[in-house]
Amino acid sequence: MRQFPMAVDASKVGHYPALTKAGGGLVWDEVLEYRVWCHPPEGGDDYYYAFATYEEALECSAHEAGAEEPLALVLQREWLDEPEAGRYEHMKGERIAEWQVAWLSRPRRTDQTIPDFLSPDAPANRLAILRGQAG
Repeated sequence: MRQFPMAVDASKVGHYPALTKAGGGLVWDEVLEYRVWCHPPEGGDDYYYAFATYEEALECSAHEAGAEEPLALVLQREWLDEPEAGRYEHMKGERIAEWQVAWLSRPRRTDQTIPDFLSPDAPANRLAILRGQAG
């Protein structure tokens, strides 16, 4: 069993825009690809490699000079915006963002994730809902 999900469509890996949102949103719908950003030790432009699996990306990052740890490129069809600390807004649309891979340990968003998070009856630690620990 894989530690993290595969890209939703391997044929599209490497075809997403290089510049995307960074982090945020708190929930995810699909993994689009895993990226390994590289910073050439001799200088020059940064670049990245794209992979369908985390395992491939991790292998690359271990052997490529100037490589960072892998990131996940995720699609968010709905997400949570936090315009000020502790105030959340339910956003809808399509948002592509690079995420720390560890954040994929959170369960994938369901139809109830955000409504439960925003509910007046939510637990004091609302983040437990996003972590799949509420209930």
